[in-house]
Amino acid sequence: MKERKRRDQVEPQSTWNLADLYAGDEAWEAEMTGIAEALPSMERFQGKLHEGAGLLLECLEAQEALHVRLLRAATYARLQLSGDGTNPAYQANSARVGDVAAQAGAALSFIRSELLELPDGWLERYIGEEPKLESFRKSLTDLLETKPHRLQAETEAVLASLGEVLGAPYTIYQRSKLSDMSFASVEDGEGVTRPVSFALYETDYELSPDTVLRRNAYQSFTGTLESYQNTFAAVYAAEVKKQTVISRLRGYESVTQMLLQPQQVTIPMYHNILDIIRTELAPHMRRLARLKQRVLGLDRIRFCDLKAPLDPDFSPSVTFEEAGRTILDALRVLGPEYTELMEQALTGRWIDYADNIGKSTGAFCSSPYSTHSYILITWAGNMRSAFTLAHELGHAGHLMLAARNQRYTNYRPSTYFIEAPSTMNELLLARHLMEQSDDPRLKRWVILQLLNTYYHNFVTHLLEGDMQSRVYEAAEAGKALTAKKLRELKGSVLSEFWGDAVDIDAGAELTWMRQPHYYMGLYPYTYAAGLTASTAVAELIREEGQPAVDRWLDVLKAGGTMRPLELMKLAGVDMSEPQPIRSAVAYVGSLIDELEELFQ
Repeated sequence: MKERKRRDQVEPQSTWNLADLYAGDEAWEAEMTGIAEALPSMERFQGKLHEGAGLLLECLEAQEALHVRLLRAATYARLQLSGDGTNPAYQANSARVGDVAAQAGAALSFIRSELLELPDGWLERYIGEEPKLESFRKSLTDLLETKPHRLQAETEAVLASLGEVLGAPYTIYQRSKLSDMSFASVEDGEGVTRPVSFALYETDYELSPDTVLRRNAYQSFTGTLESYQNTFAAVYAAEVKKQTVISRLRGYESVTQMLLQPQQVTIPMYHNILDIIRTELAPHMRRLARLKQRVLGLDRIRFCDLKAPLDPDFSPSVTFEEAGRTILDALRVLGPEYTELMEQALTGRWIDYADNIGKSTGAFCSSPYSTHSYILITWAGNMRSAFTLAHELGHAGHLMLAARNQRYTNYRPSTYFIEAPSTMNELLLARHLMEQSDDPRLKRWVILQLLNTYYHNFVTHLLEGDMQSRVYEAAEAGKALTAKKLRELKGSVLSEFWGDAVDIDAGAELTWMRQPHYYMGLYPYTYAAGLTASTAVAELIREEGQPAVDRWLDVLKAGGTMRPLELMKLAGVDMSEPQPIRSAVAYVGSLIDELEELFQ
């Protein structure tokens, strides 16, 4: 049986180089001390923001500088912990960041309160008097929109100081998942014993063509989840209770309204994505499930079979280096500046692709404003990993271009848009692969990769969004979020979507335990929003060529200077209408049509 390595046993080249953030822990410690010591200097602005535009500018620039420093320091600690969540020193560093971040939140909370207390029109007058405040216009305007929901300054300061405590549910969830869980080893179809972990299951066994391994690993995986279900339910219930209480304190009509406001998304925009895709995509995905059942010769499609490969013999292994070269070739259409960023990421140890005990599951891109992005992925040696890598590189390219062209205050766009650049890279990779050959089997294989992308965004994450909407509805109705209740809700979400095409077993009901997104506000549904937009823009690039590429690069460089609807309209897509969503769903249906023909 192959043993998983400890962090200190993996090749350094397969890990990220955190020295680009700080030379070492001592330098990081010194910066943490420096940030804490700088916080009292902000007191010179307290109670004085009504005194003039110059003072306000000085305050906002000082606040911004502190945020940049804190983000860089927090990124260092977070990446350490993501690389090895079992390391006590990294756990301590993460806790320390949380403590300093809470101190900073409390020390800076007066800025928000005092700005909201200014008489109507004063901020506009300040901007007119001090031209350098113009770059803060959008953030100030966004702040004013929250005015009806502000609390007393003292209350805001207390909430800010409790930042680490309020973030505890997510910390507990991650710590339990990555440090405490262990899984029984299983046998594959040839009788070989295999270790099971979160990462191995989600990046390898769940995608395995070996039905015996896939189903045995699922039983081991869900068996461990079941033993933690009551603890995880209590943790998730605490997260939901926190959001529910805060939304009521602030006078929002619902948790949903509160969580959508910072995204600058309306309730109808939210439901357009959630409801149209959930109802109109379901028939197409049921067809895909039945096709998979027929081609694989399965008695029934179980939930654990949904990611089984349809053509496993045409899934050649691919190294990280090979995938990188292919991705670069696919993304050259976006021009030299973008391609250069991708080359630096692939060769400069911006990417952690090792597999080791304690490493965070899934994949993410972290982009501290003052330096380059960092990407976490666990390399599985297949093209699905290549598509995941292209996805995360899309985040890196987007946020680094935004940071080059916008100040910190304006560099991050709404999360409603954030998944569009990442999924764009996946679509461009698929197109590039298709253009390399006329082989029908290759075309079939690429279509399967594309469907994996749409499954990830339009099924996995969209159904998470559906689950969230039901959870918040239950919480606001005063229903207890026990493990039993959460299983019932998730079972209903899955059963309604898959109908009788898929067996939804007891283990499937535990899927709510697998993803950290439930602790990130209304984030899951934005995957579908982003992919809807990128589907439309990719088609525009195919039809128009360079003009559409130029608009897309302008969108990436705009960062957070526009609202999401404006950003997408700049790219050529109107997300206020159902049409782009219905078109994207229809495109998925057309891919499944092609697949059915190719498997005749």
